[in-house]
Amino acid sequence: QVQLVESGGGLVQPGGSLRLSCAASGIMFSINAMAWYRQAPGKQRELVARIASGYTTNYAESVTGRFTISRDNAKSMVYLQMDSLKPEDTAVYYCNVPRGRAGDYWGQGTQVTISS
Repeated sequence: QVQLVESGGGLVQPGGSLRLSCAASGIMFSINAMAWYRQAPGKQRELVARIASGYTTNYAESVTGRFTISRDNAKSMVYLQMDSLKPEDTAVYYCNVPRGRAGDYWGQGTQVTISS
């Protein structure tokens, strides 16, 4: 059974930082790309960052230079370091395993709120 469990969300002031973690189980973690998505109220879910099995990374333009995705294959963990946070970063953040036509795997999400 595949499980993706996110943690690390919370309430932070603008300009602050958070580090999200995702613990994966039930998959061959090292061979899978991993990603973080987010969904703000009233908006579509959007890709935030992706890291390939070979560690190549891609970021949404809105977070480039502020967010960093990383992975630890030994621990089956993927992280999202978020710095210089803005109110528009407020959303539920989801861990994701992209699987194309086979259907992605998703975590339950963790709330990130940026507010003073």
